[in-house]
Amino acid sequence: MNLNKQEKNKQEIRNLFLGQPLAVLATHFKGQPHTSLIGFASTKNLKYMIFVTKRSTHKHRNLIKNPHVSLLIDNRTNQAKDFQSAEAVTVFGKSEEISKQKEKKLVDLYVKKHPYLRDFVRSPDSALIRVKVEKFSLVSQFQKVEEVFP
Repeated sequence: MNLNKQEKNKQEIRNLFLGQPLAVLATHFKGQPHTSLIGFASTKNLKYMIFVTKRSTHKHRNLIKNPHVSLLIDNRTNQAKDFQSAEAVTVFGKSEEISKQKEKKLVDLYVKKHPYLRDFVRSPDSALIRVKVEKFSLVSQFQKVEEVFP
């Protein structure tokens, strides 16, 4: 795949991320997958995904035990036309909890996208999670799949 195609795909991914507030996070624990709906943000260079969770959740426990995750972000409308027009991106990466005090710009990025979650983010019980993106799988036109690297 040439560089122009990679850049075009990255722009499609950025546009999708800007238009969608939620993602499905997939974690793993003791041989069983676990999915959760999360609010997310991404860095402009697409190298990192950010989300926040309470430390008391199953997803946080799963992230501690196994940091490898995937996220699904899509623009489906739950209509028949989605089979041809919906886009979906699966993000593959490794998660880590980071300090909200040291990574203030990531907190600000998240709160800018989700201002209604400001108190949730700043709660001492909440963990700021950063996912280092390894690759994306961009699916469009129902079966057209492109691998994209940050």
